Amino acid sequence: MTKHRLLLVDGSSYLYRAFHAMPDLRNGAGDPTGAIYGMVNMMRRARSELKADHIACVFDAKGKTFRDEMYSEYKAHRSPMPEDLVKQIEPIHAMVKALGWPVLMVSGVEADDVIGTLACQATQAGWETIISTGDKDLAQLVNSSVTLINTMTNEKLDIDGVIEKFGVPPERIVDYLSIIGDTVDNVPGVPKAGPKTANKWLAEFGDLDKLMANADQVKGVVGENLRNSLEWLPQARQLITVKTDCDLSSHLPGLDDLHAKPEDAPLLRELFERYAFKTWLRDVEKQLGGVAPEASGDFDLAGSPIKNSSEEDVKADTKKFGPTATEATTALSQETMDLQGAIAKHYECVVDEVALDRWIKKIEGAELTAVDTETTSLDALAAEIVGISLCVTSGEACYIPVAHRNGEAQLSRELVLARLKPWLESALHLKIGQNLKYDSHIFANYNITLQGIAF
Repeated sequence: MTKHRLLLVDGSSYLYRAFHAMPDLRNGAGDPTGAIYGMVNMMRRARSELKADHIACVFDAKGKTFRDEMYSEYKAHRSPMPEDLVKQIEPIHAMVKALGWPVLMVSGVEADDVIGTLACQATQAGWETIISTGDKDLAQLVNSSVTLINTMTNEKLDIDGVIEKFGVPPERIVDYLSIIGDTVDNVPGVPKAGPKTANKWLAEFGDLDKLMANADQVKGVVGENLRNSLEWLPQARQLITVKTDCDLSSHLPGLDDLHAKPEDAPLLRELFERYAFKTWLRDVEKQLGGVAPEASGDFDLAGSPIKNSSEEDVKADTKKFGPTATEATTALSQETMDLQGAIAKHYECVVDEVALDRWIKKIEGAELTAVDTETTSLDALAAEIVGISLCVTSGEACYIPVAHRNGEAQLSRELVLARLKPWLESALHLKIGQNLKYDSHIFANYNITLQGIAF
């Protein structure tokens, strides 16, 4: 008998990545469509490359979860979802369903918990499970039947992969994250205890319970910090633990209801026409044996009328969306790419420590951050940093001058790099950039190893 394979997509993670990776695409009515476009590419790629007979895309439901009730500061530092992404959430759900994916959203818990429950049920049924996500927390679910795959980086985490990446096996991931904390979700760990310390403690004591029972044996400042954290650590562990026993009965009678379905071509035709995805519209019309309707008007990315279709001229970066993506930006003119105030822009020049700390909290809580360096030379060996740019979402960015010679106020390069170093070196915080290979060399000149490169 053929073994069933279940493919679970972390839809909430996907939609943020699609939003940040795509330009500001809009249809003729001016509605934002970039995240929708990116999701279609990513979902099709996942289904094509990670072949499975059962599939599901899981999104976070609206409203608070049990973790918010447990800890009022949980994810409290995160910026609100960008309004242009909010407008695309329901269209994304409709599009994913039209692509043949069962969509699940369960109130009171997070998408991670639904994924954890489904993965557990599949393991008990003897199925293989692949979870497509960029969320490190889900590494705790990995076992001989469950594998994580990050389609953005092509990283595959089986049991050996988890050990190689984190230094601990999947069953110790919760303990590991409880010790170091989870800055993305605003869950504190033991102050000053990083990955190396967590690995050392878990290797020495075995697990978090034994570490807490023997906290008096840990010397130094970090030992004192551990003892001061003993009351908090059990709660941190609860917050970080992914539930595997959610009641899904009202949403899903059984795993067999997740059987992969074909794409709904008539519905896709309607959606592709609504969101001006003209190349895909022509494709689905051919599939249906009809002719694509004449467009009532063509628009550029800012929603302005143009003679030729904006969408069909947009070529997607295959590194982001894979070989099925034949349509996002290559040769658009500067005029087309200029959004001309279509989005509210919040740019800031960071010249004091208060603003720097505020931005560090932003990037620590962001799903994805764009980073760029301004330097004195294109020669990476000779170049010196004069400024650093950070962007957490479309229209919200900052520039941190550190070695300008115009006499205006600025922070010192040493201070800024020291404050940014933990984030820059964290593999858990995903970063994108125009030329991160060059930036990696630049940061290395200052004894900083850039990690967490998404693409």
